[in-house]
Amino acid sequence: MRRLLLGVAASAFLLSQSGCFINIYSSDPNRRVLELLNQSEDLRQIEYEWERIWLNDMPSHLTPERVHGGVMP
Repeated sequence: MRRLLLGVAASAFLLSQSGCFINIYSSDPNRRVLELLNQSEDLRQIEYEWERIWLNDMPSHLTPERVHGGVMP
């Protein structure tokens, strides 16, 4: 019986921490839209930051057209 109560308490604690019981967004529709916009903007910025860290935003030097960079007539 003690093990069962401990298991129920542990599962209740874990479920309460997963966001199932408490909503993380406001119930006011206008405020909820602002919260969702802020979250999506943060996720968009994370994508740009990740590309900058891995140097994916640099131009590629493997283009098929070779340009020597000099002045052409």
